[in-house]
Amino acid sequence: MSFTYEDVGATRDPGFCPPGFHRLHVRTRIGEGHALFRRAAEAVGGWEMHRAMGVGIDAGAEQAAPDVDVTVILAGVIKAPCRIVWTVDEPRRSGWAYGTLAGHPECGEEAFVVERTGDGTVWLTVSAFSRPAKWYAKAAGPATRGLQHAYARRAGATLRRLCAPVDGAT
Repeated sequence: MSFTYEDVGATRDPGFCPPGFHRLHVRTRIGEGHALFRRAAEAVGGWEMHRAMGVGIDAGAEQAAPDVDVTVILAGVIKAPCRIVWTVDEPRRSGWAYGTLAGHPECGEEAFVVERTGDGTVWLTVSAFSRPAKWYAKAAGPATRGLQHAYARRAGATLRRLCAPVDGAT
């Protein structure tokens, strides 16, 4: 299957948005420190964050890697086929992006990147560009974009919860 859009890999620049697409950029503070950064990177890279959100993930690998096909299953019914287009694993940045394949309700790309800034603060940034592809996504209009923003905010809240210290831990 081929991608359903032209600018494959363009979410490497979170400010980029092709003409005719809607841009999404949601940044959530997760916490502080190197250990928390590593934990967050593992949760994002190994699908744990998505699964903890209640999203079904059927992936061709246990970790996000370029060219891995992933089907995201929303509400147990909507199947959204994607393919990983890029990954990053640096001392202060870790994450990946997937692009839509035929059958996805949207057309575009979405990235999930964990970053540790100079002061040690850890952030999750969800950035995307998309437009409706299926009739029901088109019919929902602006509500679809609202759901995408809610999904991105939920990803941040879920990751923060997954990375919270366990009682008694230092």
